[in-house]
Amino acid sequence: MNQLKNIIKGNTYRFTVLTNKLVRMEYSKNGIFEDRPTQIVKNRELGEVDYELKETHQMIEIITDSFHLRYMKEKEFSPKNLSIDVRYNYTNYTNRWYYGQYIPTLKGALRTVDRVDGEAPLEESIISKYGYATLDDSRSFVFDENENIKVKNHTQTDMYFFAYGREYLKAVQDFYRLSGHPPLLPRYALGNWWSRYWKYTEQSYMKLIDKFEEDEIPLAVSVIDMDWHLTDVPSKYGSGWTGYTWNKELFPDPERFLQTLQDKGLAVTLNVHPADGIRAFEEQYEVIAEKLDLNTEIEEPAHFDLMDEDFRQVYFEDVHHPLEEQGVDFWWIDWQQGEFSSSDIDPLWLLNHYHFKDMKERGKDGLILSRYGGPGSHRYPVGFSGDAIITWDSLRFQPYLTATSSNIGYTWWSHDIGGHFKGYKDEELTLRWFQFGVFSPINRLHSSNSAFSSKEPWKYSVNIRDDMTTFLRLRHALIPYLYTMNVLNSEKGIPVIQPVYYKYPHEESAYAIKNEYFFGSELLVLPITSKKDEETVYGSEVFYFPEGHWFDVFSNFRYKGQTELNVFRDETTIPVFAKEGSIIPLDPRPTETDAHKLPVNIEWLIYPDRSNSFDLIEDREEGRAVTTFELNELEQSLTLRIEDNRNVLPEERRHIIHFNASEEVNILDVENGTVLDKAVDNEVNRTTVTFLPDKGKEMIVKYSKFRIIENQDISVELFKRLDKAQVGYFLKDDLLISFNSDLSDFSLLSLLNELEEEQLSQSLFELLYIKNS
Repeated sequence: MNQLKNIIKGNTYRFTVLTNKLVRMEYSKNGIFEDRPTQIVKNRELGEVDYELKETHQMIEIITDSFHLRYMKEKEFSPKNLSIDVRYNYTNYTNRWYYGQYIPTLKGALRTVDRVDGEAPLEESIISKYGYATLDDSRSFVFDENENIKVKNHTQTDMYFFAYGREYLKAVQDFYRLSGHPPLLPRYALGNWWSRYWKYTEQSYMKLIDKFEEDEIPLAVSVIDMDWHLTDVPSKYGSGWTGYTWNKELFPDPERFLQTLQDKGLAVTLNVHPADGIRAFEEQYEVIAEKLDLNTEIEEPAHFDLMDEDFRQVYFEDVHHPLEEQGVDFWWIDWQQGEFSSSDIDPLWLLNHYHFKDMKERGKDGLILSRYGGPGSHRYPVGFSGDAIITWDSLRFQPYLTATSSNIGYTWWSHDIGGHFKGYKDEELTLRWFQFGVFSPINRLHSSNSAFSSKEPWKYSVNIRDDMTTFLRLRHALIPYLYTMNVLNSEKGIPVIQPVYYKYPHEESAYAIKNEYFFGSELLVLPITSKKDEETVYGSEVFYFPEGHWFDVFSNFRYKGQTELNVFRDETTIPVFAKEGSIIPLDPRPTETDAHKLPVNIEWLIYPDRSNSFDLIEDREEGRAVTTFELNELEQSLTLRIEDNRNVLPEERRHIIHFNASEEVNILDVENGTVLDKAVDNEVNRTTVTFLPDKGKEMIVKYSKFRIIENQDISVELFKRLDKAQVGYFLKDDLLISFNSDLSDFSLLSLLNELEEEQLSQSLFELLYIKNS
């Protein structure tokens, strides 16, 4: 594309129409404009754009089908001379923006939750209910042709105006085109991470890993916190936070230790706090001192400054690369020492960019663990959200933060699951945090150096331990699904986690219930983030069901959409729903599959009443395989098509298909495949059929009776809830007799209304009103 066609330029101003909904606005007194990639913007070639230009000697007007810009030529931008009308008309929201006017967006991300107990203010984003938002790139640094960071040597106003209405996903996708797509994460990053700030020895750490294996709790990433290196250093050197020399008293043979972890299928990351540079007690000091011409007589340290090319070279070549050669897969960059440097460039940005760049250039996985630095940080996953305080308020904030960060393209948060420090002992809180972690982008279990707050499941009471274990296994079962979403995020710009308003932008409930989000394309999730009610003994959250039918993935119970409902869940589950027609691929043996590898077989959860398709994407070094699962509701058929030209997939892979939320399904015909097994579970209304497709051929299955059950039996669930409730036996008996007589919605609601005033609390009323849609 010839970008000049999209540029309207004067002596001091320049406008670039990037898309019909996105315009760049620049003002420079000296007429100097920026064409290099910047901190936020990497690409301004977004294709041809249809627009109309009207120009007089005083004014220019730029008109597309989405906005109308007016500007008084050669004037410094101000509300008096620059305004934009957008072609959207949302009730109670103005459609005109004046330059400099604050726009209350739907928010984005934040730098850290350090020292925050509960909710923290979020930065602005590129989407709003107004239908427009701005992004300020005026103070960004720039990149040279070698992707090195440079200070911009001139000042200018450099703003981007997003006029996407409520096409929120489209806005994020174009932001990715502008700023760069998120990298593809390695498969193992999607599994369970073990992280603890603790002075392990090689022996104690391997004993820990062996215990996880013994209890069949899958792990994928081993996070070794700062005590891997020397921390008890002479006071003349300062603190022991920064370090690069193995503590041989704890880890006498680092290569052996790292190799043992990797032999067990674990990727390894080490925690580093780089702020104090390289000091004289480090093993690497003599080599670095010679290269940097340091005064060794006074033990002159190598001052940390990644803008210094010489320091940057030794920092990677002589400090990090040898450790990587020992077996370190990636780095946890735990920078905590501020936002300023000698160049006025945030050192967090320098660390994130150069660490990620160095890993990629060396052919290693593009992965770091570090804090968020602002718009554009999505190019350097994964985000460490900071030291979470162990309280319900902290847990309650994390789902909202996670989903909302997608509004600025930041989709790979790693939270301290279970909380880092302070707080109090509460097993229910820890379990609910685990459950959220399973349905969050990265599941990194973490705790501080308190002897009492560690997150090993076997340190909790039996029921809590069992539930934790079940959910950690579920996380690894979800890796095939999550890896597909990882690919779509990187290649199509579709965030892994999305606020509900992305798909239902005109429904107020989609905004009001802040902790509800889409987890990939098929699942709608609302973590339990409140302590259970003492009377009902259930945790609950108000859930918004959009239009259609929604199925609880744990029980297959059906809920009718376009409603808000207080949903109750005991400790064994949380609200996770699949819409009709949903298709979800899983690993049926998560305790046996190394998170680096592809599962031998695939399990599919499918739901009735809507046609749909799902492309399962799987990568290995040899190439990529795509398994397409098509569900045709009208013809009552499914098609399984496998594209695997490089033999990426395991031989003789079986496909275990769960026909959910339906009466028993009959298999009528199988073309190019064999039925190996069939089982029916009436308790959860599921028919499970195992197929072996003919190699290299499209398998087509004809079936009957895969349909929604019209009248759901809620008696078992009602009895379970009533049995657990901490209320009088006479009331329970009366309710049970009445329930057994008639369980329609109408009669149940009438009965509960009759009893409510005298005997039923609000929480018990809501617990027992199970909407039978």
